[in-house]
Amino acid sequence: MPTPAVLNVAFITDAPRVAGSEVWLLDVLPRLGAHGVSPHVYLNRAAPLDGLAQRLTGAGVPVTRYDGLGTLPDLTREADVRAVQVWEPATYAALLPTLAAPRVVVVHDQLEYHYPAGLNHVYRAVYRRTKAAPQRTAEQVVTVSAWGQAFMHREYGLPHVDSVRNGVDTDRFRPAPPAERTALRHDLKFTRFTVLVPGRFAPEKNQLAAVLAARRAPGLDFVFAGDMDSGMGTLARGLARTLKLGNVRFLGRRWDMPELYRAADALLQPTLAENQSLVTLEAMASGLPVVTTPIPAQAELIEDGLTGLLVPPQPGLLARALRALAAHPEKAQALGLAAREHVAQHHTPGGTAAQVAQLLRDVAGR
Repeated sequence: MPTPAVLNVAFITDAPRVAGSEVWLLDVLPRLGAHGVSPHVYLNRAAPLDGLAQRLTGAGVPVTRYDGLGTLPDLTREADVRAVQVWEPATYAALLPTLAAPRVVVVHDQLEYHYPAGLNHVYRAVYRRTKAAPQRTAEQVVTVSAWGQAFMHREYGLPHVDSVRNGVDTDRFRPAPPAERTALRHDLKFTRFTVLVPGRFAPEKNQLAAVLAARRAPGLDFVFAGDMDSGMGTLARGLARTLKLGNVRFLGRRWDMPELYRAADALLQPTLAENQSLVTLEAMASGLPVVTTPIPAQAELIEDGLTGLLVPPQPGLLARALRALAAHPEKAQALGLAAREHVAQHHTPGGTAAQVAQLLRDVAGR
């Protein structure tokens, strides 16, 4: 049987900085070569993307930096498929009509915001007009959770939408042996039960609830890791300072997340919106007990009481759940071990890469 021809795929993102969708590129793209797919990434020249570009290049994925969306049609003309990841809604209208088919839209968007007072309905209306409508012009839409696929089909009427599961490297994200864990905690100055709160600072990530939970759990330490260059980052730091919380630290953007997971005692993610969270999967693979919210995307990953805890995003309830984990380390350990086993069975990057490669070949008719 002849070997299938190599499929050349241009992956285009308008990202201004690194978030989960860009980490996804770094996790998945280097593995596509094993499936006969040759990826090439197109990133704008924003300085916050320099580290991502270096890591992609180091992993064997060619990267081209661009100055404006108008240059991309010529740059990607020789590709067999163009896969687009979009942050800004205007990118769809400006870019998709100019790209040669076939085109795939990869959607990491959180899709549903579980805000109070019906604000989620406002978000749906805006998303339908600014993103879902132009997404229809692509030959294929793919998102990263079964819940997201069903939601986009049901709420936005997208006919050609598929899903691939997110995966994480269980060798890179793993529990630490005792000696390594002791050394990491010493270097990071983790001295008490330490709760890791990772993620970019944004309203939907709900870090203010985590700061208020820290106020209700003074015997625990809370360590925030994520890009602070936003109004929400300023608010979170200001709130911690106003409340005079001595058990809160802000580390900023980190590239050593595997080590932080291995050193921490629990993960807190009081999120109001996710699609399929890489942070959750990374923590689970690292054997951390996860406390997160019972929104549909998180409930797809976490079985409450077995592989983690699903807790409403109220500071008092979050603090109570974390205090209980600190008081019962055997329960915390059991949750972490079950979480890691779940990820190892269902969410490996090799499995994700195989799904992505097959989808791209189907779109290209190969």
